[in-house]
Amino acid sequence: MNPIRFDLGDGLIVRTFVPDEDAELFGLIEANRDRLRPWMLWEPATKAPGDVRDFIERSLASPESLDANGIWVDGELAGSIGFGVDPPANSAEIGYWLSAAFEGRGIVTRACARLFDFAFDELGLHRMELCAAVGNDRSRAVARRLGMTEEGIARDGERVHGGYLDLVTYGILEDEWRARR
Repeated sequence: MNPIRFDLGDGLIVRTFVPDEDAELFGLIEANRDRLRPWMLWEPATKAPGDVRDFIERSLASPESLDANGIWVDGELAGSIGFGVDPPANSAEIGYWLSAAFEGRGIVTRACARLFDFAFDELGLHRMELCAAVGNDRSRAVARRLGMTEEGIARDGERVHGGYLDLVTYGILEDEWRARR
């Protein structure tokens, strides 16, 4: 996929990482490990900036990946957002995380909305999904604010450090998204 850069106003930028930003992203991961560990399978395996660089490079090389994007607020890296496209299904699943210092300001909801616009308007996708652990109230609230439909729960649907989590799947179709705008 081509790199993206979206200026969402008020100092909020979503753009694709470049490999040289590995240390900056790793530093943010380090600062947020305790918050990421309960939800993110990749957290314990991310042990050095090189692991982050590998993730960025894999994403940039993949024709189906838009996973390696940063969220910046007033020039400061605040988190990460992205999605991988499933071409046969003409859909994608969005994922994100945000540093504690930036929570509660609507940043993730705005970033997701812009990526939904991109997915439906520019990539021509039919469906977007968001999966969140049953206990991840903040992510589930994002799905609801985006007008997504709760479609079901996969028992032990996500493996994380220390076990499994039940996973709620939310979805929104292209026509539903367009009707919200």
